[in-house]
Amino acid sequence: METEIELKFFVSPDITESLYTFLENGSSLGHKVLQQRCRMLGNVYFDTPDHLLRQHDIGLRVRRYDDVYVQTVKTAGRVVAGLHQRPEYNAELDDATPDLSLVDATAWPEDLDIDALAQQISPLFSTDFERQQWLLGMPDGSQIEVALDQGQVTSGDLSDPICELELELKSGQTDALFTLAREFCQLGAMRLGNLSKAARGYRLATNYQGDAIYELPSIALTDSTAIEETFVRNIEAALEHWHHHEQIYTERFEHQALEQISQAICFIRQQLAVFGEVIPRRASAILRQEFEWLEGELSWLQQANQIDFLLEDRASVLRKLNAHKQLQDILAEYAANELPSQEEMLALLNSSRYCGLLLDLSRWLLSRGWQPFLDDKARQRLASPVKPFADEALTQAWHTLRAQFGEEIVLDRNGYQQQARLLSRNLLTGVAFADLYDSKWRQVFRDPWRDLLLGVEEISIIDLLNEHKRDLEEEDCLQFEKWIERKESYLLYAMEQTRAMALSMEPYWEH
Repeated sequence: METEIELKFFVSPDITESLYTFLENGSSLGHKVLQQRCRMLGNVYFDTPDHLLRQHDIGLRVRRYDDVYVQTVKTAGRVVAGLHQRPEYNAELDDATPDLSLVDATAWPEDLDIDALAQQISPLFSTDFERQQWLLGMPDGSQIEVALDQGQVTSGDLSDPICELELELKSGQTDALFTLAREFCQLGAMRLGNLSKAARGYRLATNYQGDAIYELPSIALTDSTAIEETFVRNIEAALEHWHHHEQIYTERFEHQALEQISQAICFIRQQLAVFGEVIPRRASAILRQEFEWLEGELSWLQQANQIDFLLEDRASVLRKLNAHKQLQDILAEYAANELPSQEEMLALLNSSRYCGLLLDLSRWLLSRGWQPFLDDKARQRLASPVKPFADEALTQAWHTLRAQFGEEIVLDRNGYQQQARLLSRNLLTGVAFADLYDSKWRQVFRDPWRDLLLGVEEISIIDLLNEHKRDLEEEDCLQFEKWIERKESYLLYAMEQTRAMALSMEPYWEH
C-alpha cells in the first residue's frame, strides 16, 4: 500500500505555456528538473450497477500506458483545502480486466463480499488524457512530481474536459509541496480542487445534477476531545464547507453558494477569536489580514441575496404595491449594472491571492503553525478537554449579548443593524461546540436570536427598497412609503418581543 499526498488544481488551458516556462526555466525556489516525460493515459473505472464501491468511497480503475495495464484501488482518505491524502493499492495486470484477488484484503471493508463484487463490476466511465510529468528536486532534498493532465472524462455520449495540475510529494517534507504550490498559484488562473477525475466521471455516469447548498453543520465532538483537536476539526469543517460551495458556484453561479463561503470565512475568523485565549493572535496575523480582504470582496453578497429574494415569484411581500413589477425591474437592472458579474467572481476564485490564502491556511493547519508561539503551559491547556473551555466561551458570548441587547438598552432600527454582526458571530460560537450539548435545549435557546437576525435582514431589505423609491411615480411612491412605514413598525414591535424572549431563555450549556 502507498499513500498519495498531493495537491490538485483546476487550471485554465490559457496558462499552460506559463507553466512550461516556470517548470523548465526554474524559479526563485531553485528547483531542478530531475526527469521529464509525456505519455497518453487511458483509464477505465469499474463499479457495480448500484455503485457499491462508490458507497464505500472506494475507486477501482485500470490504467493503460505503453502496453502496460495497472490496476489501482483507492480507499477513503482525507482532503484538506486541496491536499489529498489517500491510500492506494496498485497491481500490474496482463490485460484490462480487473483482478480483485491482487488487492490486499485490508483494503476492503469487512462486510464486503469480494467474490460477489468481482462478478458484479463492469466499466462505468473512462478518462483519457495526455500527462506531462516533471520530477522536481527541491532545495531541501524533497522530490515532487508535477503532472499536467489534458483530455476528457467520458461516460456514454457525455464528456467533460480535463485540464488539471497535480503536485505529488514523492519524498521529503509536506512543507516543500506547499512552497512549490505557492509559487505556481502566482501564475493565476487556477484554483484548488477537491473534485477528482473519478468523482467527475460518476457525475456523468449518473446524470448527477450537482450538490445541495446547506448551512455549516455541527462538528463531531465529545466532552473529552482536546481543545486543540476541537480547533483543528472546526477549521477543517469550515474548509470543507468552503470548497463544497465554491464548486457549486463554479457550476451553477448561485449567490447562496457564495454566501456559504462567506459564512465559512466568518466561522474561521470567529474560531481564531474564541480560541485566541490559548492560540495567540500573532500566530494567525497574516491569515486574519487576508480573511478581512476576502470578506471585503464578498461584502456585496447580502444585497445580491436580498435582490434575488425580491425578484422571485414567492416574494409576495411586494405584490401589495401597485408598482411591484416596476420595483422588480429597477432592482434587476441595478443588480445587472452595479453588482459583480459571474466572470468577475470566477476571476476572484481563480486569482493568485485567493488561491494563496487557501494554501496558507491549509499549510498552517496541517503543520500546526501556532505551536511555535506557545509555551509549555499553553500546550498543556490545549491538550485538556474542551467541555470546560466551551462552557466558558459560551458564557462569555452570553454576557456579551446581554450587554448589547439587555432590556435596559433602547434599540431602534439602526441599533439592531449595528449589533447584527456581533450577534451573528456569537451564534457561530454556538455552532463550534454544538455537539457537546442537548440539541433540543440548544435550539430552543438559539431560535429567538436567529429570528432577531432575520428581522435585521428584513430591515436591510427595507433600506434597499427605500434607495430605489425615487424612481417611482408620485402616487406609487406615496403608497410605497405608507406600506414601508406600517411594515417597519410591525417588524420592530415583533423584534422587541423576540428580544425579550431571547433574554429570558436559560442557557442550554448550564443544563
